[in-house]
Amino acid sequence: MATVQKLIVEVVESRNLLPKDGHGTSSPYVILDFHGQRKKTRTVVRDLNPVWNELVEFNVGKTSDVFGDVLEVDVYHDRVVGPTTRNNFLGRVRLVSRQFVKKGEEALIYYPLEKKYLLSWIQGEIGLKIYFVDEVVPPPAPPPPPVEDVKPEEVPLPPPAQESPDEGSSGAPPNAEAAAAEPNPAQAPDDPPSDGGKPREEPATEAPAETAAAAPPPPPENADPGTEKDGPEPANPTGETKQDDIQFEFDDQGMMASMSSRSIPEVKVGNFDDPPPIPRATSVSSFSRDLPERMGPIPRATSMSTFTTSLSDGMGPIPRAASVTSFASDLSERIPIEGSTYDLVEKMHYLFVRVVKARSLPNTRNPVVKIVVSNSHVISKPARKSMYFEWDQTFAFAREAPDTSSILEVSVWDPLSPITTPDMAGHNFLGGICFDASEIPLRDPPDSPLAPQWYRLEGSGTHKGDLMLATWVGTQADESFPEAWKTDTAGHPRSQSKVYQSPKLWYLRSTVIEAQDISHLTPLKESSFQVKAQLGFQVQKTKSSLTRSGSLSWNEDLMFVASEPFTEHNILFFLVENRGPKETVAVGVASVPLTSIERRVDDRKVASRWLTFEDPKEEKRVYRGRIHLRVCFDGGYHVMDEAAHVCSDYRPTAKQLWKPPVGTVELGIVGCKNLLPMKTINGKGSTDAYAVAKYGNKWVRTRTVTDTLDPKWNEQYTWRVHDPSTVLTIGVFDSWELLESDSPKEPTRPDFRIGKVRIRISTLETSRVYKNTYPLLLLSHAGLRKMGEIEVAIRFARATPALDFLHVYSQPLLPVMHHIKPLSLVQQEMLRTTAVKIVAAHLARSEPPLRREVVTYMLDADSHAFSMRKVRANWFRIINVIAGLIDIIKWIDDTRAWRNPTATLLVHALLVMLVWFPDLIIPTLAFYVFAVGAWNYRLRSRGPLPHFDPRLSLAESIDRDELDEEFDAMPCTRPNEAVRARYDKLRMLGARVQTVLGDFATQGERAQALVTWRDPRATAIFVALCLVVAFILYLVPSKMVAMAFGFYYLRHPIFRDRMPSPALNFFRRLPSLSDRIL
Repeated sequence: MATVQKLIVEVVESRNLLPKDGHGTSSPYVILDFHGQRKKTRTVVRDLNPVWNELVEFNVGKTSDVFGDVLEVDVYHDRVVGPTTRNNFLGRVRLVSRQFVKKGEEALIYYPLEKKYLLSWIQGEIGLKIYFVDEVVPPPAPPPPPVEDVKPEEVPLPPPAQESPDEGSSGAPPNAEAAAAEPNPAQAPDDPPSDGGKPREEPATEAPAETAAAAPPPPPENADPGTEKDGPEPANPTGETKQDDIQFEFDDQGMMASMSSRSIPEVKVGNFDDPPPIPRATSVSSFSRDLPERMGPIPRATSMSTFTTSLSDGMGPIPRAASVTSFASDLSERIPIEGSTYDLVEKMHYLFVRVVKARSLPNTRNPVVKIVVSNSHVISKPARKSMYFEWDQTFAFAREAPDTSSILEVSVWDPLSPITTPDMAGHNFLGGICFDASEIPLRDPPDSPLAPQWYRLEGSGTHKGDLMLATWVGTQADESFPEAWKTDTAGHPRSQSKVYQSPKLWYLRSTVIEAQDISHLTPLKESSFQVKAQLGFQVQKTKSSLTRSGSLSWNEDLMFVASEPFTEHNILFFLVENRGPKETVAVGVASVPLTSIERRVDDRKVASRWLTFEDPKEEKRVYRGRIHLRVCFDGGYHVMDEAAHVCSDYRPTAKQLWKPPVGTVELGIVGCKNLLPMKTINGKGSTDAYAVAKYGNKWVRTRTVTDTLDPKWNEQYTWRVHDPSTVLTIGVFDSWELLESDSPKEPTRPDFRIGKVRIRISTLETSRVYKNTYPLLLLSHAGLRKMGEIEVAIRFARATPALDFLHVYSQPLLPVMHHIKPLSLVQQEMLRTTAVKIVAAHLARSEPPLRREVVTYMLDADSHAFSMRKVRANWFRIINVIAGLIDIIKWIDDTRAWRNPTATLLVHALLVMLVWFPDLIIPTLAFYVFAVGAWNYRLRSRGPLPHFDPRLSLAESIDRDELDEEFDAMPCTRPNEAVRARYDKLRMLGARVQTVLGDFATQGERAQALVTWRDPRATAIFVALCLVVAFILYLVPSKMVAMAFGFYYLRHPIFRDRMPSPALNFFRRLPSLSDRIL
């Protein structure tokens, strides 16, 4: 049955509104406007925190230039209830339809009210639930009996191409009047009623509007009633394009705004004769190659027109289908985005042959088609027998240049044996066609697809048959390319390029509050219980709680990761009794269906529930106590499946909180060079390489190019960018699936890693194309190896105004819930490991699968393992960071030592200026930083984008024992001697860290000892000195003191003692707590 989409808005409540009636209150009501439809809620009298709980329904139509897809919610004060001379506007909210979700995913969200004007004073927020719902349209009622005074049979039928000036009265055909008299529920979404008042546009059309609200509107007068928007389309057996169809398409695309305002424009299409279709003149040569000697000569056809004229009479031209957007476009969201133009990669020309079906063949079993071009040949799958012999298969043959001269041979064979060989031994020849490949037309999108044509099979003796096919020369941008058989992939079905989507991940928060009626479960006076929660393979436990009265209390949060659609239907709660050091017994179980759990996007508390424990061992329901829980899906978090420093997306789970994209990033994967052989086949090194790219929740996989060390993909993909501080990851792998494709079992060998590259989006300049070659580095047990090079091209295009794009840098990186109710680092790492397992299992179920080892390598699932190499690398990073501070201290020492007298004198002058004019200190520092940044702009990197640095990673000269320790599994599997050596080395490192930490603690304790009288004489000296300094600063101006101190600090070395200063000596003599440590 037909369905109609509606937008449901639940207006729940509002908080902290502005008083407007002069008595400290307001009487608010809400007006909602969507797609030209206006609705109004009731008025809540004198309440600054009104509660409406009203459900408003809108019909969803196509987006137009007039109305757009914005829902506007305005809050007003009712002047009828509380008269006021002030503006009665209380605030508004504007939401775009891409933020709305389907029914079942909605959540209560509080939106802050916004200003309408710059100087408006607005405060408060409004709580809404917004979602789409599909309603089933009942079938139309039977037509009523004809009215006596209406005589449609007496009205003459006008020709379809003519229009009468009064078409709405007597010039309409009878079926149009019947359709107008018959109620059509399918038109309800196009003409909704208005509850919020009269339309604002045209007051003159008030009466027609009221009439249209009471009954469905009639169809357009100048259109065919059978071609209404939501009605069924009539069959067109002739295949001709009617003029009314052209009129309908124009109205549907260009005049939706006028139709929504109940004014039907008059659009006339004149009578014109289409030019006859010009047949594609592709010469066909004789079919004389690779045919059995027993066959006679095949007559040569002069051109394609010979075959087209010999087909069945009466066939009209085959209309072209609309062009299809490139598979590289991201279709996961509603925002329109252009398909990839393949301008970042090289064009690869292919000869496409699409074999559709055959007819008039002798009574064969399941014929096959053999295609031979240049040095390549392929045999199709057996045909499906229906009215025709159908294949509907496309083949793509690589060509060096589009004008390469060769002969294309297409032949049909009847297999007499189940085994098909390339020489077609044991097969009956049914006929064939030859084409001159140099005259095959060249097609490049956005050209429409080439229509297949019937060709007469020649050379089969008395049997004559026809084969429908189409052949053209195109590129990898052709919409038939992804699913076509290709020469560089050996036609393997799992070697095709695909786009994958990660599952939608939610954090499931389960708050275990308390349990009651537990005393009868155990004979002991005091027992220890804990709750174990399980969701699939995830298991969480609370702390143990003791009870004597039968009541337990925990108040603990247990966090899980759930993927949508939910593969697990329930979350289980077990009440576990601890009866010994290692003995636990489950005494009760309760379950909560995932579909009944509430979803939230903020930190508000959801309603709690009581669940009954049942005996897990009894079939009958036995009461074992009850548990108090609060369970919800937290949609305000971003579920981490990548490390935080290389994350590709920071959006929260709830779609309602998503912000519009700030741009798009286009990636062109050109190919690889000088790859190392990954396996040996028949004594020859071979690599079957494919590339995987991941950004956000979209994964792409190129086709697998077989048996080459220099694969060329030349594929281009597009992603939307919501935050520039994200990372795009590209990995290259070697496939084993092609060799194990004949086995019915799952592949036993993993796909080998070749290397990967990371590109940070914020390092890309806007609209600039970066085309570089990056080394593929792989760190393994054997050390660091360069596996080859990958060539990619990338471009970032900004889609928002410059100020909005720069405003993103002032926003928090993670969603708000990460700051309001943060998760601990241990909890985040545990949940990230779980999310990686869920994503890997989901993508492994795709076809072709994205294997588990590929996903874990792309997501850096093992990056948290301990590595002595990374410890040293991070230490050197810290040294590099503080190197600038060390240089400043060294420069100050050189200035004090008068090594450059000119610089020292300038510093004295600067000191005098800053002391006497202290307001210049901060501007001077800011100008200095600006000067440093402007100077470094000249020295910025203009080379390739930054990638993995072996020197920074300390991977070039790494110790083999440390490398073995880094890749060792947990728990350790090495011999005891190796483990003991690692432990001794770790103890030495720990001793150094211990000394450094002790020194830091000592300096802090000495500073505390200045006023704690731990050393009475030292504290007395310090306190007395502070009193003297206070009196001096009271009496002497601070500028004089600062200048005197500066000149004293910068005095010449001849006036300076080489021994430490008295203040430093005094500080070093202060006591610390280090002498009290055992």
